[in-house]
Amino acid sequence: MTVIVRDLHPGTPADLEGFVRVRHLALPYVFFSPASLLHGLSLARPGAHARRLVAVRDGEIIGTAQVGLAPDSPQAGQGYVNVYVDPGHAGRGAGTLLVRAAEEHLAAHGAKQLFAWVLDEPAHRAFAERHGYRPSRSAHFLCLDLAGAALPPLQDPPSGVVLRTAADFADDPRPLFVLDAEAGSDEPGDIATEFTDYQAWVEEHWRHPHLDRELTSVAVADGRPVAFSVAHTHDGARYTTAMTGTARDHRGRGLAKLVKNHSLHRARAAGYTRAYTGNDAGNGPMLAINTWLGYEIRATEVRYVRELG
Repeated sequence: MTVIVRDLHPGTPADLEGFVRVRHLALPYVFFSPASLLHGLSLARPGAHARRLVAVRDGEIIGTAQVGLAPDSPQAGQGYVNVYVDPGHAGRGAGTLLVRAAEEHLAAHGAKQLFAWVLDEPAHRAFAERHGYRPSRSAHFLCLDLAGAALPPLQDPPSGVVLRTAADFADDPRPLFVLDAEAGSDEPGDIATEFTDYQAWVEEHWRHPHLDRELTSVAVADGRPVAFSVAHTHDGARYTTAMTGTARDHRGRGLAKLVKNHSLHRARAAGYTRAYTGNDAGNGPMLAINTWLGYEIRATEVRYVRELG
């Protein structure tokens, strides 16, 4: 009945299914699938030293960890350690073993600062603090009952703006990359993000197995995308907003509301019944939009930080 920690075996379906099962039990607000797990593994850059670890007890995966150096951060030495344990197996040492293995791996590859998302619950926070992590910013998980919610009425775009979908950019998605790079760099967070590699963006985001190009709404002005709401879908029921952003020179015009509301209306018409999204607790404008749309906070995570050395 000893717990062991090892690398995920991506060629073993039982490993992929076990990893996904634990993540959904521990964090039901974020959707994983074997396909998205393999997608992430296929994109691992050598300099990120990324690993997917599993804790195994009696042949069953009871804990998982995503570990690596932040690949899009302009600051070297920033790593991430996200550990989740099956709630039915909590308190058996799996989390501690995963954290220890993750920290040893990242320290060996030059990590100086580690970031971990921790559920805002007493037991989870106490675990992080026992391991030397200190709390930082927080973020919310929000959910919307698409089947029963009264969405705000659809609105016409302002003068000079037209609505498109990501599918309209299938032949050349580079304009969406430019918008994502600008909007993403302004998102609040502990780890700064810079998208500079177009091909890497295509592989990671444009070819993500859950990206729904038809339901991703894009506002276009003067021939270029100026706002978008990125939709991920799965199994015809679950809809997730992966990103909503507006170009700096078009903010304050209600375009984020416009594109997200249009995407949600079309998702409901397509039969999706539950909508999920995430929101940094300090991003007041986006939180106000989500509240206007009818989202409700279901859980909160706290970003914990540990300095190495």
